[in-house]
Amino acid sequence: MAETKVGRRYAQSLMDLAMEKNISGKVNDDMLLIANACADNRELSLLLKNPIIHTDKKDAILKAIFGSKVDVITMTFMEIITRKGRESSLEEIARAYTTMFKSLAGIKTAFVTTAFKMDDTLRSQVMALVKNAKGNNAELVEQIDKDIIGGFILRIGDVQYDASIAKKLKMLKNDFDNNLYVKEY
Repeated sequence: MAETKVGRRYAQSLMDLAMEKNISGKVNDDMLLIANACADNRELSLLLKNPIIHTDKKDAILKAIFGSKVDVITMTFMEIITRKGRESSLEEIARAYTTMFKSLAGIKTAFVTTAFKMDDTLRSQVMALVKNAKGNNAELVEQIDKDIIGGFILRIGDVQYDASIAKKLKMLKNDFDNNLYVKEY
């Protein structure tokens, strides 16, 4: 989802407050919880974007869902967002905040694509490779794509390493197509 100016502005103001209170990590966890809840629950996302439902009702629902799970600063921020009529942008604000937090903390994101779900030992090996390449501040996002048949594709920033079976089969096919030693009859 693309971040808009509204999302970045509200996220920046929350970031400033969180840094002032020295709880930016806790607020980041809260924002991840909110963004994932909105992404996983279509009804919540639609409720926040519905102009017919009164803001008091939306505020009560947000308190019921997140009240005991998030910090007081985060809950107060959500109340302000709702009072200002910007609750439809809450997921976007949460994603913008996490992007800002990762940037400030120097956290690099690595994407690994496999044909199957990775187990803990494989995940730790891949994470060790990523940390070796990009430093200790790294996170791993796993994706599953059965079309790669086997192996993996690792993408860190602009660099991609493709060790998939599908890529090797494609290279082998190209080698056979370009074979100069076999005459065509």
